[in-house]
Amino acid sequence: MTHSVIYLGRPDTDTCSNAPFTYCFIGNFLFTKESCYVINARMNETIKSYADFASHKRIGELIKSYSENKEDIRDIAKHEIKWNKILAVLDLGCGYGWFEEALGNRFDLVYGIDCLAENEEGFLRVAKSIAKKAIFKQARLPLPIEMPSESFDLIVSAYSLYFFPEIIPEAKRLLCPDGTFLIITHSESMLKEGEEFFDFSNLSEVIKKFSAENGGAALKKHFSRVISINYPNNLLFKKDDAVQLAQYIDFKKEFISIDISPEVVRQRMLEELKKNGNVKLNKDDRIFIAKK
Repeated sequence: MTHSVIYLGRPDTDTCSNAPFTYCFIGNFLFTKESCYVINARMNETIKSYADFASHKRIGELIKSYSENKEDIRDIAKHEIKWNKILAVLDLGCGYGWFEEALGNRFDLVYGIDCLAENEEGFLRVAKSIAKKAIFKQARLPLPIEMPSESFDLIVSAYSLYFFPEIIPEAKRLLCPDGTFLIITHSESMLKEGEEFFDFSNLSEVIKKFSAENGGAALKKHFSRVISINYPNNLLFKKDDAVQLAQYIDFKKEFISIDISPEVVRQRMLEELKKNGNVKLNKDDRIFIAKK
């Protein structure tokens, strides 16, 4: 007996059809029909969670406070860029302008693309402070970007490329001959503590779309020079940090819910904190620098 197989891409436009099928694709990954419906809906909720500007700022400070690695990953990335040659910047999945907050240069253009209109105000506030011209475009990547080829000296994608790795060829098109494509992404090991207790198979597949482990190979298909820089880190919560640990898990609830109830995860991790006196969560990341 044969079954229909469908492709699910962007979760805002692509949905499971009424045709009989057993499996479907989200990106390059094969899921059961039932999982397609659930993941598609929950990924929409995951993306919407990025709209809470105040929450992102608070959790950013929490991560900074509880990180064992006290060096700002943006500072490490910035050290690899020749800023005197950067006039036009494109940020793919820009959010509220987290990466731009760390920049002090004066640019001709800073252009951000994000699927959430709620991020426009925050991004433009930051971008206007460092650029003569700031543009925000609401769009769900991947899609063609209506700009001439070789328009940007620097293209950034910080903690977002695993949502739309298909944009890599378009990023190359938009990059100037001497330009830089800078990516910051998670390691697949970020789930290892939780996976001692829970099955995070679906969330793992999302991260694996562009991770520290496979991002280099994906970039080398399109760019001639690719370097990577490891950023080893852990979040360490001690016995008196139960509130902060719960806040961190709650912030990740839309991701967690792809696989399991966030309340269940929060309760188990708080139990581990009480039993062991501390909880350490992997936060290893990697920076990629790609050149044409």
